[in-house]
Formats: sequence, structure tokens, C-alpha cells
Amino acid sequence: MELLSALSLGELALSFSRVPLFPVFDLSYFIVSILYLKYEPGAVELSRRSPVASWICAMLYCFGSYILADLLLGEAPIDYFSNNSSVLLASAVWYMIFFCPMNLFYKCVSFLPVKLIFVAMKEVVRVRKIAVGIHHAHHHYHHGWFIMIATGWVKGSGVALMSNFEQLLRGVWKPETNEILHMSFPTKASLYGAILFTLQQTRWLPISKANLIFFCTLFMVSCKVFLTATHSHASPFDTIEGFICPVLFGSASGGHGDHHHDDHGSSHHDGHGGPSSLHAPQHPVKSKEELNEGSRKRKAKKAE
Repeated sequence: MELLSALSLGELALSFSRVPLFPVFDLSYFIVSILYLKYEPGAVELSRRSPVASWICAMLYCFGSYILADLLLGEAPIDYFSNNSSVLLASAVWYMIFFCPMNLFYKCVSFLPVKLIFVAMKEVVRVRKIAVGIHHAHHHYHHGWFIMIATGWVKGSGVALMSNFEQLLRGVWKPETNEILHMSFPTKASLYGAILFTLQQTRWLPISKANLIFFCTLFMVSCKVFLTATHSHASPFDTIEGFICPVLFGSASGGHGDHHHDDHGSSHHDGHGGPSSLHAPQHPVKSKEELNEGSRKRKAKKAE
């Protein structure tokens, strides 16, 4: 902490944590979120066929994290829609991205250098939402660590976690795309960030909230901008998880359980559902007398 004071990072972090999000950062958040919606297959056709369904999907992309957090804490999930300024701003972004003449607005905000700026600003909002979610949950459940972690997690990645529900509104059902089964980098980062903010909130992590927000934001912005610029779907956590997960949870393939299953499963069926080659009934070996008898019959039939 003395080093932070010497470098004047404490004051910088405190000032950064007090920067208001509305309207500039929220606008960037809405732009990037609705851009991702437009990338979804069939989203443009849906906006022409059913603008109401498209608008609802856009609102879920923008406010899904607030809806999930309110559901977890037993509050009205529609409560955030009382914020008229945010809803109107998000609706205006939705209309400009989907219905602007000649797609001018979409072309401008999807231009990579401009998009990277919006992506960076969106990550600022994400980290702040995680911190606010942890504080909100701590107000209701002072010792509920898991509740605080869950609330912070959905605050940071609620849109991805409810993606299957949003797909249903678009007439698509893809359960194999469940975000919990295949976590993206923002979802994993939100979960780890929620754990850190919970430890800080409960005084187990000796760092101020302003400094934690500052460093988490730097990490999220750097990683997300790099991944977007390189069009990569990898995660910076993959290398660490590749070492830790096999030790704690075992490898995905192999192991004694699989060998045991193979020994018993393959004794009945092979890969095509039929008898296995190991235990398949073999044809009985013919004796010498049977072979001679067959030879004599063939000779007799040829003589006839």
C-alpha cells in the first residue's frame, strides 16, 4: 500500500472509481451489446419480421445482468426498467444499429479502431457492475459469501448466462451453447472478479475497493481489447486452468473409471453396436475327417 501511495496510484484509483458511467460509458456498453446481437444468425431478419421481439432481445442484451441479479435477491426483475433514461438510450442504439439508412451507424461503430474503444469502455462498466453487485448482496446477506459471488457473477455476465432464454425469443433453441458448459473469457473473468470483490468486501483481501476496481479494469480492458483486435476466442486463463484442473479434477479422458467401463462395455458391443472382436463367437475349426469328406463329395459331384 505504501508503494501505491508513492506512485500516487491510490488517488488515481479513487478518482477513477468515482467517474460516472452515464451516459458515455453506458452508451458504449449498449453499442457493443447490441452489436453482438446483430452478429447473431437471423437477428436482422427478426428485426424486420418482428421489431418487438428484436427490441426485447436488445433490452435483454443491455439489462439482462440487472434482471438476473434482481431475481437472485428476490426483487422485482422489471425494476431497472424504471430508469427511463437508460432504456431510451438503449432503444435509440437498437434502432440506429438495425434501422439506420444504408447501415451507416452500424458501419461506423463496427469499424475496428472505433469498436475497440467501445469494447474497452464496456469492460469499465462490467467491473463496476460486479463491484456494485457484491456491495448490494452484502447489504442483504452480510455473511452470505456464495450469494455475493453469485450476484457479482451475474452482474458481470448475466447476458451470457441467460443467452438460451434470449435465443427462445428469437425462435432458436441451442442447449449445447449453454454458457455454463462453455464459459467465455468475460464469464470466467466475471466469476473470478466476483470472488476477489467478495474477499475484499468481507475484509479478507487487504486492498481498497477503489484499487481493486482499478486493477481489475486494467486487466479486463487489456485482455478484451487484445482478444477483439485479434479476433480470438481464447482465454488468458486457459494456460493456468490447463495445469490446475487436471490436478484437482482429473483429466477429461482416460483414468481408471474409463478403463473399467471399457473392459465391461466392450465385452458386449463394439463401436458399431455389434459383438466385439475380442469375444465374438468364432466358427468351429473343421476336423481332418470333415475336410476329407467334403473333398470326396466335391469329386463325386464333379464326376457326375
